[in-house]
Amino acid sequence: NILGRVVAQANRMGYGVHAGVEAEFCVLKDAPRGGYVPLNARPHLEKPAYDVVRLLENMPWMSELIDGMNQLGWGVYSLDHEDAIGQFEIDFNYFDVKTMADRMVFFRMMADEIARRHGGFASFMPKPFADRAGSGAHFNLSLYDPQNKRNLFQAEDDPRKCKLSKIGYQFIAGVLRHLPAICAVVAPTVNSYKRLVPRGSRAGFTWAPVFVCYGGNNRTNTVRIPLGGGRIELRLADASCNPYLGFAMVVAAGLEGIRDKLDPGEPHWENMYLKTKAEREKLGVALLPRSLGEALDAFEADPLSRAVMGEKMFQAWLEFKREEWHAYSVYVTDWEKDRYLKFF
Repeated sequence: NILGRVVAQANRMGYGVHAGVEAEFCVLKDAPRGGYVPLNARPHLEKPAYDVVRLLENMPWMSELIDGMNQLGWGVYSLDHEDAIGQFEIDFNYFDVKTMADRMVFFRMMADEIARRHGGFASFMPKPFADRAGSGAHFNLSLYDPQNKRNLFQAEDDPRKCKLSKIGYQFIAGVLRHLPAICAVVAPTVNSYKRLVPRGSRAGFTWAPVFVCYGGNNRTNTVRIPLGGGRIELRLADASCNPYLGFAMVVAAGLEGIRDKLDPGEPHWENMYLKTKAEREKLGVALLPRSLGEALDAFEADPLSRAVMGEKMFQAWLEFKREEWHAYSVYVTDWEKDRYLKFF
C-alpha cells in the first residue's frame, strides 16, 4: 500500500497525519436538445456562488446525501452552491489520512448514486464548463502527536502571523520543492489543466492555483494557510485524482521538508494573479505545469515520484498517463475545425 508506506514513515518520525478534502462537484441532467443543465428548474444565475434559492431547490437529493454521510459518522459541517452551473461543495470532518482517502472514494460513488435516483448525475470533472469556475478537491493537512493527538502545526506565537509551527513551514517547503511532480498526481487529467487558469470564470478570477507559492489566507497561492492556522490547504488537487496516490505524494514531500529542515521563505499576502512575469521572476515564483504533458515530465524527472510509488507502479502509472496525453494531443477538436477548416 503506497499511502500506507508513507504513513508508516511519518509514524517513524513521530507524527500522525490528519487530512480533509473540500469536495466540489456538479449535479446535472441531460438536456432535451443535447448538453447538460442543472437539476433545479429556475434558470441559473450569471454568478451563482452562495445562491441560497438554488441550493434549497436541490435539497431533495442533497439532504439524502448529507443524511447518509452523517449516519456514517462523517460530520458534515457546511454546504453551499458554488460559482459554476449546478456546482456544490460539501465539507465534512477531517480524519486520519488513510480514512480520508477511503471516504473520498466512497463520497464520489455515493453522490453520483443519489443524484441518479433524482434524475441527474454527479460529476467531479475538474472543468466541465469553459466559462465557469472548475471543481477542486482541496487537500487540508496537518501532523499530530500520536500520543496526545496535539496538532503539531498549530503555533499561536508564529512570527509570520499565520499561526503555523516551524515544522508546518518545513512541511510546506517540501511540498513546494516537489510541487510540479505532485501536480501530475493530484491534477491527473487533461481536463485538470483547464481548471488551473487565473481567469475564465463569469465571476472574474477563478481562484484556481497557477503558481508555485504559498501564503496566508490568500486564495491566489497554491498552498494556503487558512485563518486560524494549524493546517495547510493544497488548492491544486481535484477530485479526478486517486486520493491514495495524491496524499502519498504530498505527505512524502512534506516529510522531506521536515527532515531536510527546509524553509519556504516569507508568505505571500498579495494577489499573485496581478504580478507581472518580471515581478514573479524577481520573487522566484515559478508557474505550475500548464498541461498534463508538462506535469508528467516533472513527475518523471523528480526522484520523489519513483521513491513514493515504487518502480513498477511508477512505470505503469506514467505509461498510462502518457497514453492519455498522446490521445488528447493528436485528437482534432470541433474548435479546431470551426476555426481553421474553411479559413485556410
